[in-house]
Amino acid sequence: MVKTFFENVWMQRLVFSTLILIICVLLYIIIDDIFIKKIIGTKFKFFDGKRSKTYIKLIRNIIKYVLIIIAVILILQVNGINVSSMLAGVGIISIILGFAIQDALKDIIKGFTIISDSYYQVGDVIKYDNNTGKVLSIGLRTTKIEDIYTLNVVSVSNRNIEKVEIESHLINIDVPLSYDLKLNEAEAAIKYIVDKIKVINKVEKVEYRGVNQIADSSINYQIKVYCPPMDKVQIRRDSLRCILEGLEEKNIQVPYNQIDVHSK
Repeated sequence: MVKTFFENVWMQRLVFSTLILIICVLLYIIIDDIFIKKIIGTKFKFFDGKRSKTYIKLIRNIIKYVLIIIAVILILQVNGINVSSMLAGVGIISIILGFAIQDALKDIIKGFTIISDSYYQVGDVIKYDNNTGKVLSIGLRTTKIEDIYTLNVVSVSNRNIEKVEIESHLINIDVPLSYDLKLNEAEAAIKYIVDKIKVINKVEKVEYRGVNQIADSSINYQIKVYCPPMDKVQIRRDSLRCILEGLEEKNIQVPYNQIDVHSK
């Protein structure tokens, strides 16, 4: 029975194809565990934490794709497909496929640009269209981010790097105060609010920058709050709470739009 099994060409091809897949998977595990984690991840610390994570993820992706290509070529050979003849026709086929995969090639090229130029790294907070999120991974084709507002994971094509903005540590907050309030009283209240915001956890720095706008129903005084980009949403909320508490403690009302109606 065993002899019959091995004399069957299709069974031989199935066994060898399976062995190739197993060997490639084992190679990936060994390379990941020994080369990437133990050597690159621990012994070679040329970069900071975020850059190291970015390069490690990129190396993993490259190794994975190389092993997939090798496995496909070997499996085709084992199954009697002449890979050399296939490669000979690549010149003609590449012209046809070039148009179909040009976006993928752009993604890969831009992916290397992102890494080499440190445009952004794993852990940075970036903005793309209506999404602002933390970079989870940078692959050969896409960058995955976790939206800080919705926690949704969004994939951004690397070719769209020109549309990506790196979030700063700055939050601009305008405090509207009434025209009836004297300038020195208003600024004293703002400085009191600034001191309250300074003690919020993870706030790096707070600055009062003066009058920002003379609006229809209020004078807007600007405060600049600096904090880690990932914490902007909550710190903005906490800062607004401090503003309301500070104005309440100083017996100052927040102005609102009013309409004066005159009749004859």
